[in-house]
Amino acid sequence: MYDVMSNVFKHLQPIRETMNSSHSNRDTGVVTTALLLAAGKGSRLYPLTHHIPKCLTMVHEASILERLVINLNKQGFKRLVVVTGYQEKCIREFLGTQACGMTIDYVFSPLYATTNNIYSLWMAREIINEPFMLIESDLVFDVSLLDNMRYPDRIAVARMQPWMNGSTVTVNQSINKSQYVKKFQNGVAGTCDEIRYKTVNIYSFSLSSWHSIIERLDQYISAGRVNNYYEIVFAEMVADGSLSLKTVSFDGKPWYEIDTVEDLAETEKLFSADRYETKIPSNITQHVSGISKPFFQHTKSMGRGSITRSLSRLRSLPQSNSLSLKQIREANIQENEVSPKNKSIGRIHGTA
Repeated sequence: MYDVMSNVFKHLQPIRETMNSSHSNRDTGVVTTALLLAAGKGSRLYPLTHHIPKCLTMVHEASILERLVINLNKQGFKRLVVVTGYQEKCIREFLGTQACGMTIDYVFSPLYATTNNIYSLWMAREIINEPFMLIESDLVFDVSLLDNMRYPDRIAVARMQPWMNGSTVTVNQSINKSQYVKKFQNGVAGTCDEIRYKTVNIYSFSLSSWHSIIERLDQYISAGRVNNYYEIVFAEMVADGSLSLKTVSFDGKPWYEIDTVEDLAETEKLFSADRYETKIPSNITQHVSGISKPFFQHTKSMGRGSITRSLSRLRSLPQSNSLSLKQIREANIQENEVSPKNKSIGRIHGTA
């Protein structure tokens, strides 16, 4: 732990630059920057993630990351910042510095194996100085769900369903019928008289909110709380009134967070190849080296290919054709049994 904390403080800058007055009018209008957290090992998707990051896992004919980049492009985003860690070279080779008309910037989190997403978010404190949308790298969703997330200080939520677990929120309804987060709950245990909504792990923040969040993140990191989830910071700030988040409903359109092979199978049901066809825009950067070319090449023959057929497209898993779904699930169960960390926040099992 001592070595971890010494590295943490090496990266901590106790004195932050004063907010530039030129940003004072940047808390309104459409958000055009996205922050993607993609540092984790994705151990619960093993062996799919043995040699690649989770975000490059295939869902039918396209990886999670490819689908995300295309969705951001369709929504008019201009900049994507990616916090990398595990197998970061794969992500860099896949996206390059320009993709779908977006500028791609990277922040490497050297402590990705021993920290959680609170640390990944904190790592982006110096590279982002504008309103932005925060998103996790294991989400697949219908592009239209982002329509109302492109404005500052919003949170994506969905009405709780029996199969969901993880962090939830309750809401206050304002005079204009907009709903704002009243309280975060960690987990769904216990009783609650109010309607709960599941957090979808997509947020947008104004610049003023981001600077307030950074101050709170600094306190957590300096105290060594690098294994928390960032939701605990948001919960504190909502409770003390320093952060206000308007809810955006993700009900009615498909979305899913992929943590396990079972999640991947359910996602492929929601996003079938024939209903949700993914095409690479002509302006996306395609690299001839590394892992990128196979991912950006789409063939009509894929159709409704199974998970194992999707795996066969990965150069890093040349023997994937021999992996049955049963074998993958068994390996996943074994990995869960030995994993030192079991994520309980933000795990979604689909929507109706």
